[in-house]
Amino acid sequence: MADERDPPIPVPESDEELLAQCRVETFRAGGPGGQHQNTTDSGVRLVHEPTGIRVVARTERSQHRNRSLALARLRKRLEALNQRRAPRLPTAVPRREKRKRLEDKRRRGRLKRDRRPPEPDQG
Repeated sequence: MADERDPPIPVPESDEELLAQCRVETFRAGGPGGQHQNTTDSGVRLVHEPTGIRVVARTERSQHRNRSLALARLRKRLEALNQRRAPRLPTAVPRREKRKRLEDKRRRGRLKRDRRPPEPDQG
């Protein structure tokens, strides 16, 4: 989430412009999928250079589909980064609630005190 002082990060409309801001890394996806995944570099990692955000896509067998998935994930993360938080409003506990809490504590204390074993008589 962005702070009030941070300027919003412009998110390009087209995938080509967004891809131009990224470093693209391909790798072997690994995992289930057998021979095809073990021999082709179908996994895609995008590193957004201005922000350092990294996203990975390796679910599809095609590098092109993984690239478009990674771009969609990156776009979503950048938009989430630009969201402004609503200012937090301090709230006060009402007096009747404070009284109720104190009364509950007193009642609980009395219950605990009544459960104690009696003290031996001093003689």
